[in-house]
Amino acid sequence: MSKKVLIVGGVAGGAGTAARLRRLDETAEIIMFERGDYISFANCGLPYYISGLINERDKLLVQTKEAMEKRFNIDIRVRSEVIAIHRNKREVEVASGGQTYRENYDYLVLSPGASPIILPIPGIDREGIYTLRNMADVDRLKALVTKNKPRRAAVIGGGYIGIEMAENLKHLGSDVTIVEAAEQIMGPLDVEMARVVEKALMDKGIEIILNNEVRSLDGQGHIEVVLSSGRKVEADIVLLAVGVKPENELARDAGLAIGGRGGIRVDDCLRTSDPYIYALGDAIEVKDIINGQSALMPLAGPANKQARIVADNIAGRKVEFKGSQGTSIVKVFDHTAAATGNNEKTLQLKGIPYVKSYTISPSHATYYPGAIPMIVKIVFSPEDGTLFGAQIVGRDGVDKRIDVLAMAIRMGLTVYNLEELELAYAPPYSSAKDPVNMAGFTAANILKGDVRVMHWEDLDSLAAGGYILLDVRTDEERQEGYVESSVHIPVDSLRERLNELPRDKKIIIYCKIGLRGYIAYRILLQNGFDAVNISGGYDIYQALRYQYGEAVNMNEQMTRQEKHQ
Repeated sequence: MSKKVLIVGGVAGGAGTAARLRRLDETAEIIMFERGDYISFANCGLPYYISGLINERDKLLVQTKEAMEKRFNIDIRVRSEVIAIHRNKREVEVASGGQTYRENYDYLVLSPGASPIILPIPGIDREGIYTLRNMADVDRLKALVTKNKPRRAAVIGGGYIGIEMAENLKHLGSDVTIVEAAEQIMGPLDVEMARVVEKALMDKGIEIILNNEVRSLDGQGHIEVVLSSGRKVEADIVLLAVGVKPENELARDAGLAIGGRGGIRVDDCLRTSDPYIYALGDAIEVKDIINGQSALMPLAGPANKQARIVADNIAGRKVEFKGSQGTSIVKVFDHTAAATGNNEKTLQLKGIPYVKSYTISPSHATYYPGAIPMIVKIVFSPEDGTLFGAQIVGRDGVDKRIDVLAMAIRMGLTVYNLEELELAYAPPYSSAKDPVNMAGFTAANILKGDVRVMHWEDLDSLAAGGYILLDVRTDEERQEGYVESSVHIPVDSLRERLNELPRDKKIIIYCKIGLRGYIAYRILLQNGFDAVNISGGYDIYQALRYQYGEAVNMNEQMTRQEKHQ
């Protein structure tokens, strides 16, 4: 007997489930309800259509109702909103065209997505305030920027959508201000990595205001964004990008279990608390594979994979969704920032011990033109080196390195495994020791005891006068800037000048990125000194102060000055 499956919502989750289920079961009756006009569109591409980088609206439409109905023999009902679930009768109530009707089901799939968070502040309903979630939103916003060409734009929220919209509004010629309530933009990054992204934005003329909440939206003829500090930001257009929340009302009203984060609770097979109802996508809570706890991860990749799993289970195959790690990436003008797994903030919140290390590696062999450094940060277990998370900020090659690290985390690999990875190499694409290998070498050295490391923030806990801060960079680098109170002995002169260092104090070493500091550490250690190397070196020090990239650029071996890229 054929199954009757109702699917609420389109896009990645709903449309993906419908297509996969049809491929598995030609006899199933499949009905998909979409309250909007479009069943499948590229929501991640919306900001780029606003600026014209994506120049044709139709390119955003991944699949049309007519094409999908014909190819997959699915009954697709647009402008039809499921407003209630009657679980005892296995029926849904649908509102469409001013009327309501009921439709029965054998299985129900909920893919309602997530909705933008709307700040509960005065003036939020006034004209000129926009969100960006769907085609209706993008059409309104596109019409506005085309007609009015706003001179000033305020973006509320420094997450992925906020950053992408800030860049694209800047491309349109607007003066853009990002307002963020937290101490940094881009929550998946730790603060020092976020500072590099913030500097990349500021270098392109975007103003960033941190640690400020929006209190109200005032003004006559234009919008005044009133902040908690008392400052007012004038704008012709305001984009709200403070995050999203799961659309759980339909499930909650039906008595389905809701998790502590507000998402629909599902089991490993993506079944809800009702065995005949499945849920997926941005509306559900998933298991964080690093810390094992429930999390919200509104990302397209997991939603597409969940669609296959839901369809497989309805078709009689027992398939489990093992969880998510939150792998993400964003373009920031000519920079790229990416993250996967847990960051320091999350590990601290969950009480999970960790070690961190930084490596700054070129995107490809330095003797081949165009090599640009990237900062790679990994966090890992102090016991066995299991990877917990990774973050990368750079320009070229960030995407493929974060993907390798994401795979390593998914497979439960350690920093020792990163040492062994055999990755593609040719001078235009990488170095013989890829940045992922270098991250593994450095982290393994820490765990094996080949080097003791500390971090810039650790200096605050040390007694003044109890240590010597040793700068082992070249004279040219020193002239461009240094840390106050540091002693300068270039690494290549260190062996001859050991007598200048006290043996009764800790020697804390820094170079540009940590590599020469490691060499200096090994020299000092084997000559009886109590030494420690600062991971990431002066580059991380500068990153924390919005100065990353302003020091003398050196090649991978730190022996010769390079031209600034």
